[in-house]
Amino acid sequence: MRGKTVTEGPIRYTFQNGHFLYSENCMGTVFVFSGQSSLGEADTLHRLEQAGDILHEADRTFSLYKENSPLSRLARGETSVAQCPPVVSEVWDACEKWEKVTDGWFSAFTPQNTFDPSGLVKTWAAQAAYDFLKTQGFTEVLMNAGGDILLDEQLSKPDDWRVALHKPVSIASAEAGVLAVIDLKNTPFRAVCTSGSAERGLHIWDPKAPEKAAANALAQVTVVGRSLVQADVWATACFAHGPRAIQQVNAYNSAHPEDSIQVVVVYPDGDLNATEGFIELFAKPDSEA
Repeated sequence: MRGKTVTEGPIRYTFQNGHFLYSENCMGTVFVFSGQSSLGEADTLHRLEQAGDILHEADRTFSLYKENSPLSRLARGETSVAQCPPVVSEVWDACEKWEKVTDGWFSAFTPQNTFDPSGLVKTWAAQAAYDFLKTQGFTEVLMNAGGDILLDEQLSKPDDWRVALHKPVSIASAEAGVLAVIDLKNTPFRAVCTSGSAERGLHIWDPKAPEKAAANALAQVTVVGRSLVQADVWATACFAHGPRAIQQVNAYNSAHPEDSIQVVVVYPDGDLNATEGFIELFAKPDSEA
């Protein structure tokens, strides 16, 4: 039996023999979920739409591009954190926590001193949507949240453990392609997040520079972490920090082995540098795996 494909506005959904593929447009990017479901086609779609609703609710709350969002009203001084939905305080606290963890290189306050948790909130919402699908009994779930990747704890196909890292150029460029492939099987890592200037320009500020000037010492940073938010926050922090981020993360890993991450950076001239241990993640040919 051939699986059906339903296209409705921005949503693409395929379902065949229990395997689903679903995409949702939100936050100016595309979230893609795939995996296995024991439910029927309609029930599976309903659960996936509920996961999409989690993303859209976060967008309605935290988007600074929506004039009447709680965060936009907060930025204009029309309300306070205490008067916002409780989730705003939760994310505020999370941002403060990660600022301390990264020694101040992650900051949710813009050069204009506006609270902007966009360096965290996309993956925070994506993780919530992912966790919801897991509570519904979905298995072997893979998620691509606008280029940030999260893998299930249990995957039966060897290729599903492999993640391609993109060259630090726009996907529309003739030079676009794969920089490297990593393999996360038999590692503690499940998330891969990348920050760079190829698609959005210099949008990450250096929180320790005068007037929080835009960070520009690196072309791209990819972080391999244990959770999606951890990898996302550190990708932003490392890009802001610049070349010395590798030294910072090596020291952090030595002090916190149970919470370690791995990082690879690309310099504007194309040279690479990585944390101690990153080389072990590079995918080997099938004959060596």
